[in-house]
Amino acid sequence: MFDINEIAQRIAILTPPVLLAVTVHELAHGWVAYRFGDPTAKNAGRLTLNPIKHLDLVGTLVFFLTRTIGWAKPVPVNPMYFKDPRRDMIWVSLAGPASNILLAVVSAMVMRMVLGPASMWHSSASYVLKPLFYMAYVSIQINLGLAVFNLIPIPPLDGSRILMGLLPEQMARKYAVVEQYGFVLILLLVFTGATGAIIIPVIDFLNRMLIGRII
Repeated sequence: MFDINEIAQRIAILTPPVLLAVTVHELAHGWVAYRFGDPTAKNAGRLTLNPIKHLDLVGTLVFFLTRTIGWAKPVPVNPMYFKDPRRDMIWVSLAGPASNILLAVVSAMVMRMVLGPASMWHSSASYVLKPLFYMAYVSIQINLGLAVFNLIPIPPLDGSRILMGLLPEQMARKYAVVEQYGFVLILLLVFTGATGAIIIPVIDFLNRMLIGRII
């Protein structure tokens, strides 16, 4: 039998970290593209911290189901504005995962700060400290998952854009053909568990580096 209160608590703890992770990820892509001269994301209203502008229904559901991986609505980028499209696109693609790694580091710092006043956990402050602690922990997992997942070199994930920028131009054009099958491939990998088998060990390793045996 479902415990409504427990489900509500889990949703309340998951929602802020998920929304922040996907919003910052897409905002980072758009901001770096804008800095390289591409106004497409700005003109589309995507240089914003409003999560509604960035959410993808399927990707968000995957986040809540897996608690580690998922995706948002891609920010539009037009490499034609770039001085060096192949090089600049690498930096734009790296910006999203890098922003999530930064959020994971900040979340780990918050966890350690919350653990500091441990004597307060048995007082009324625990009502604030405990949810904050668990949100920070979930934020670490979500952000690490989003960063590692997006670095998988399957179009349209960031890893594929990075790889295409590094490959010789002729090979990159051939590789780009895979993009028409990319979304189907991603769903197959996610729902067969193959993606989790690949990235969860990486997430666990990074998690130990950030928080060790805090919990």
